[in-house]
Amino acid sequence: MNKRYIGALILAPLIVFLFLGGVYLRILMLILSLMAMHEFYNVVKEKDFNPIAIIGYLLCIIYYILLNNNLQFKYIILLFTLGLIVMFCIPVLDTKYNFIDIAITILGFMYISIFFSFIVLINMKTFDFMNSKILVGKYLVWLVPLASWICDTTAYYGGKYFGKNKLCPKVSPKKTIEGSIAGLLGSIIACVIFGVLINKYAAGMNIINIHIYNYVLIGLLCGIFSQLGDLTASSIKRYVGVKDYSQLIPGHGGILDRFDSILFSAAIVYLYISFILNI
Repeated sequence: MNKRYIGALILAPLIVFLFLGGVYLRILMLILSLMAMHEFYNVVKEKDFNPIAIIGYLLCIIYYILLNNNLQFKYIILLFTLGLIVMFCIPVLDTKYNFIDIAITILGFMYISIFFSFIVLINMKTFDFMNSKILVGKYLVWLVPLASWICDTTAYYGGKYFGKNKLCPKVSPKKTIEGSIAGLLGSIIACVIFGVLINKYAAGMNIINIHIYNYVLIGLLCGIFSQLGDLTASSIKRYVGVKDYSQLIPGHGGILDRFDSILFSAAIVYLYISFILNI
């Protein structure tokens, strides 16, 4: 069996946590964040960087403990500030670390933990209606994996059968413009179909009345940024000189290899429904 399909089967049980939502989904995202941060901190060592991994992991754990609908911005600022103060003290006490190591440590936390947490934050989204809260996030969160994985699949086959012109040969030699367009169309179509079905059959979603053009725009944005997420992860790997972040998932590499596009899509979906749909 093709390794891609074996990897997909291994990932399939993760879908269960999207159904469960709540604390189960938060725990899963915490675990994935820690594993992906471990991969990131390991590969950058190929370039002799020395991230302060333990601080990154602690920031991640504390952040997910605090994470909820009522999380105030001042506590995020507090977490970042204290984390930075501690890290800036470390090179003074141990000169094997420097300010670049601090920057990479913070980058790993923000790129991975914060972006993964958008999935949890989407799942928590509620809509106020007649003095009651309708949990709409449990439906909208599916846009993230749906747009990302459909985009990835249609881009792969579009590039395989129609690809002729390279997209970013210096970053990812196998990706083509034709595959990218196929991925973009796949993401839009998947989100539109999802929108039609969810507006018709999901309890409470008809009250919000999210027009289909919003799903078109979400699909478009996710199609663009999920591919950029993939290319971003590829550019990091190319810079440090590794093929995969790890060999955890057959045919897919590590957590970051499989979820690189989802990280960006999660951010896009969260920002769209928060600032455009005002949910």
